[in-house]
Amino acid sequence: MDITLVEGDITAEQVDVVVNAANSSLLGGGGVDGAIHRRGGPAILAECRALRASRYGRGLPTGQAVATTAGDLPARWVVHTVGPVWSATEDRSPLLRDCYANSLAVADDLGAVTIAFPLISAGVYRWPVDDAVRQALSVLRAATPTNLTEARLVLFGPDTHATAKQIHATL
Repeated sequence: MDITLVEGDITAEQVDVVVNAANSSLLGGGGVDGAIHRRGGPAILAECRALRASRYGRGLPTGQAVATTAGDLPARWVVHTVGPVWSATEDRSPLLRDCYANSLAVADDLGAVTIAFPLISAGVYRWPVDDAVRQALSVLRAATPTNLTEARLVLFGPDTHATAKQIHATL
């Protein structure tokens, strides 16, 4: 699977799957989650509400992933995953890696060929950008999906993109 680093807006990525750094409610929020729900339109929220009414009454657990339609996004599906909040006193990196691994598995099960990820937990969940990039790339590089041929890590802003490029080149 090829890994591409992209600076930009994940809601504009033309891929089979866009990954949403969701909150556990699956009902939208700020950051990437809010942007995906706004641009994707009401079809995403409708499917998320159905998931809450059936399988995820208490919300989607951290590290897990689930798919919905992509609505008006230039993608076929959205895979929602809940990243962990950064903690200086507890190692939550396995949960962060689970977000990427479980999203890849869901996308692969859907038959997706291309996938775009945000830098999960690096926004309002305060995960340090350099470590968030390392965690993401460690999972993406080790993955052996059957259908996926390209994974994009879509980074918001030139500083985050530059940091990711530097880390990608040294790993």
